[in-house]
Amino acid sequence: MTIQLGTFVKTCSPQIIEVLGTSGLDFAVVDAEHAPFGRGEIDVMVMAGRAAGLPVLVRIPDHRASTILNALDVGAAGLVVPHVDTLEEARAIVDAARFGVGNRGYSSSPRFASYGSIGRAAALAKGDEALLLCQIESGEGVENAGAIAALEGVDGLFIGRADLSLSLGETDIVAPRVVAATHRIIEAGLAARKRVGMFVGSAEEAGQFAREGVDWFVVGSDQSMLRQGARAVADNAARVASAERQVQ
Repeated sequence: MTIQLGTFVKTCSPQIIEVLGTSGLDFAVVDAEHAPFGRGEIDVMVMAGRAAGLPVLVRIPDHRASTILNALDVGAAGLVVPHVDTLEEARAIVDAARFGVGNRGYSSSPRFASYGSIGRAAALAKGDEALLLCQIESGEGVENAGAIAALEGVDGLFIGRADLSLSLGETDIVAPRVVAATHRIIEAGLAARKRVGMFVGSAEEAGQFAREGVDWFVVGSDQSMLRQGARAVADNAARVASAERQVQ
């Protein structure tokens, strides 16, 4: 698979999506799990992505069928579903998210179906193109990762190392137990020939895991990019001011 790079968006502003659409990233993930996005805000963010030519996925806050349906109906390019620990949970998620192998509720009126303009068969096929990634972030999830990855309708696994480390009784994502669990998740995804994704803090870290077979990376967030850019400006200004004082 081709490696893809994106970022989390945690700010409720469609202009953020428009700007990211000029960046060369492959996608953005609206983080409705850890940021204050309601259905209306998600709707506008997905709309902005379509206008900017940037696929917008949603990390949903829960597993409820209504939450899954709402995000897909507004045309999200895919879902990152957090805290998928068991095969039974994965089956329920697939059931809510898929037409062909599930029981997703259908209406021709939402954005995903082009507002009723493309016909039922085309809308059903288009709806099932959405990427569905199950986030593995617990010890139990690691044990069941192989079965979850192999489930029809699941497109891949997304590794959540922050919560995974806490689940394993660790506070550091590079603790040996967390590293070993991460490798197990990667192996489970690759064995099922599914996409393997993860959050990383930098492009350099992405390169490290790409060599192990991970091919879908969420690198930082709009917040971290803003903070890093602002800090770089502030640090540079401080250096310039210091140099000027020394000259004087």
